[in-house]
Amino acid sequence: MDASRRAVLAGVSAAAFVGCANAQGLRNKNKPASVTGPYGPAAEYAAVRRGVSLLVMQDGKILFETYPNVGAPEKGWELASGTKSFTGIMAGLASADGLLDIDEPAAKTLTEWKGDGRSKITIRHLLTLTSGLQGAGEVARPPAYLDAVQAKATFEPGAKFVYGPTNFQCFGELLKRKLKAVGKPNDPVIWLQSRLFDGLGIRPTDWKRGADGNPFLPQGAHFNARDWAKFGQWVMDGAKGLDLNVYTALFEATSANPGYGLSWWLLRPGLIGPSPRSGIDGDAIGQAAMGEDIVMAAGAGDQRLYLMRKRRLVIARQANEILRAMGPRQLKWRDDEFLRLLPA
Repeated sequence: MDASRRAVLAGVSAAAFVGCANAQGLRNKNKPASVTGPYGPAAEYAAVRRGVSLLVMQDGKILFETYPNVGAPEKGWELASGTKSFTGIMAGLASADGLLDIDEPAAKTLTEWKGDGRSKITIRHLLTLTSGLQGAGEVARPPAYLDAVQAKATFEPGAKFVYGPTNFQCFGELLKRKLKAVGKPNDPVIWLQSRLFDGLGIRPTDWKRGADGNPFLPQGAHFNARDWAKFGQWVMDGAKGLDLNVYTALFEATSANPGYGLSWWLLRPGLIGPSPRSGIDGDAIGQAAMGEDIVMAAGAGDQRLYLMRKRRLVIARQANEILRAMGPRQLKWRDDEFLRLLPA
């Protein structure tokens, strides 16, 4: 190969890798970029598992970021179920505005539930996935809001953790009605943008909607890594403007699942994960997170937002090809393996 062609290829390779000063290296079609520095092992682990972003922030300052493969700083990616964690925040903002109390019966607003077993379901039950509603709904296909509200009760509220989208779509309908009652725009995502995101200087690059026109709340948000991390930093810093009672509840376990709060995962022993294919292994996480205080938003395809509260670290990790991630021959993401690769 002549010198000029080598120079062109070298330039293309360099342009394909975007990172901070301590994230440098070369890559070719068989091997992702080699990254040096203390976050190198974690970055390599993430990159070979379809990674498109890895960002580490502490007290609002970016310590490390890298965008391997087809990633780029400004590019948004689907958060999948990482979207769910916005619902607890919505509840906290609505509570601060006097629109709801998380311990009020959902039937106060979802009047279809009055007079049957659903009358005892609270908003807290919905967002901790302990409502007892029949089935969880098909994970990848959320029901329309009004269809979700038609779900019947199978278990006593609080008795069992059942992962799925139905509870969050019920909350979406509840929030719509609450907003409409006080004359506010009754689209939950439009309201969230003006109520919170504008003030943080962040904006989703997309947010999927159902056939009914309503935004999906169990999934569907797309963010770039910097904005997702900025949101995480706001939560880490105490979520200014959020009702304090709800903020506490975000990270408060239930008896039904020691590893799930109000729409946020709590990395601790006993965690009951979404499914065996999720990579969220409660036993392994319990060991890896020993001595730490880690809460997490997580989605299919290995989307992760870790808040490592003792270290004051926010870590956003994104990947593409969500369906491919579930294939039998793919390198699997494990939270315990990744966390052990982070510098002490």
